[in-house]
Amino acid sequence: MSNTSSAGEPAYKVKHSGDNFLTLTPDNKNQGISYSYSYSFIRGELNPKFNPLFVYALPYGNGKKTRAIESSFLRATYFGATAPADWKAYRFYTEEADTVTAIRKGIVVSVSDVYDQDTKDVKYTSKVNTVIVEHADGTLANYKGFKKGIFVKEGQTVFPGTPLGMNDITNERYGISLMITYLKSANFGGNKNTVSKDSESLYGFITPYFSTIENSNGILTSQKYYSSAITPEIIQKEMTKKELKNLAKK
Repeated sequence: MSNTSSAGEPAYKVKHSGDNFLTLTPDNKNQGISYSYSYSFIRGELNPKFNPLFVYALPYGNGKKTRAIESSFLRATYFGATAPADWKAYRFYTEEADTVTAIRKGIVVSVSDVYDQDTKDVKYTSKVNTVIVEHADGTLANYKGFKKGIFVKEGQTVFPGTPLGMNDITNERYGISLMITYLKSANFGGNKNTVSKDSESLYGFITPYFSTIENSNGILTSQKYYSSAITPEIIQKEMTKKELKNLAKK
């Protein structure tokens, strides 16, 4: 960098493509600025302020029944014996193939829709189609295990109950994996993964409260069956005035 100056190794929060996040001013207005740069990034807002008691919808349509199981496989896959103390992930199983729906309002920030192989007889696999939704408070919902042909696109706003795609079958069971995370460390170097063995300390995990027919506000018990309760209150609680107005017109 010449004919200008900037802070040592600054970090910037970028929300939209094309955002202007830095302006360089020449020391000598009669000369141009020259510089070179490199960058790294990681998804999420660092140490966001979130409500740990926020109530989510289940990831299936209203009235649908699902079996919730805490996913020890995901824990072993990502972290092995070094899993963080706050680790929390669920598998939500259905009797037949079913539509996976959003658990909370947010923006789709990542879609991976590349795998199309038959996994019916596969016990476990890391080759799964995924959707990541960022919520207004900076938390991230990670949905894993879609059949190829995901319904949503990056940049799309979704609401509780919005269809995301169809759950896939693994080990002869239809299901989806779900984790809710937040970024708690920016010491990531060049690692771009949301969660991995190399980034085990970067993300914190949230133990979510869910709205179900059995309990309108509670933490799920592993191995139990629950019925989805996507109420108007759940759908509308994070809507803007414009969104509420558009909803009333439908």
